[in-house]
Amino acid sequence: MRILYDPAPRRTEEIFSDADRERFFSDFQVVEVDESDREAAYRNHLPSTDVLISQQPMDKERLDQAPNLRAIINVETNFLPNVDYAGCFRRGIHVLTPASVFALPVAEMGLGMALSLARSIHTAHADFVAGRESYGLDGNADAELLTGSRIGFVGFGDLGRALHKLLLPFQAEVLAFDPWLSDNHLRRLGVEPASLDQVLGQCRTVFVVASITTENAHLLDADKLSLMQDGAMLILLSRAAIADFGALAQEAQSGRLRIATDVFPEEPVAENDPIRNVPGILFSAHRAGALTSALYQIGALTLEDLGQIERGLPPVACRRAEPETVQRLNSKPVEFT
Repeated sequence: MRILYDPAPRRTEEIFSDADRERFFSDFQVVEVDESDREAAYRNHLPSTDVLISQQPMDKERLDQAPNLRAIINVETNFLPNVDYAGCFRRGIHVLTPASVFALPVAEMGLGMALSLARSIHTAHADFVAGRESYGLDGNADAELLTGSRIGFVGFGDLGRALHKLLLPFQAEVLAFDPWLSDNHLRRLGVEPASLDQVLGQCRTVFVVASITTENAHLLDADKLSLMQDGAMLILLSRAAIADFGALAQEAQSGRLRIATDVFPEEPVAENDPIRNVPGILFSAHRAGALTSALYQIGALTLEDLGQIERGLPPVACRRAEPETVQRLNSKPVEFT
């Protein structure tokens, strides 16, 4: 099987372990794209390509150059709006991404953030270092347990499900808002379907894990955040565009909400960005999923589905673009600095 391989901005050594890299280049006929002459590489090699590993634009003109194409795999891990998805669906070309590799590491970070907000772990540490610590009950004025509480999800895809599994020992009542999933499906996954207002208004802890779509930018604005209970916790793990960061900052500044975020509207965050000085926010520099073990899973899942495709079977490891939803996604490309 002939593969046109253009993983940028990812690097081969970043997404493949040594063993998987050896398998990839030995088991398949791989043509590596020279980024300095990418257009020529696509023009020369697309006609004989079976699988394209790339996040580069694949419009109708390029698809027409690839009569044998069976799959496009985006190892950057987003479904970007630069592919002629309709043309791919008509021709039975799978459009895939191994994005689920980040679900577990981000879920573990989210759980850690929730525990730190609930028990003031990060602020108590800072107080101790500064010599203003409080002991015993005095140090737990705002503390509460996750166990037995009511926890909410905004979105319930791969990340939400991974996080939900980690929360099972806490015996919490879990509500989930996800307009792309039916109520019965959510119940089969072990959570109670709810509206966004119910999740925000009834839950002490809210995990925001929804993909960004054409419909949910700034979904969490000042009006929606005002529905949350005093002292409630909001953990933002998916994409910053779902929230109005000005409204988040105001709620945190006032002390009414406890907030944690791994994502920001512009990254890297400017040194003089006022968000840095807002008390009541637990910050993480978009690092929740960036583990070597998770990145190596990109290569592992890609290899798994390449084997499926080579055997004439449908891919099973990577997420597939769906006709009903892919045009509604609004993902930003991963950027490396």
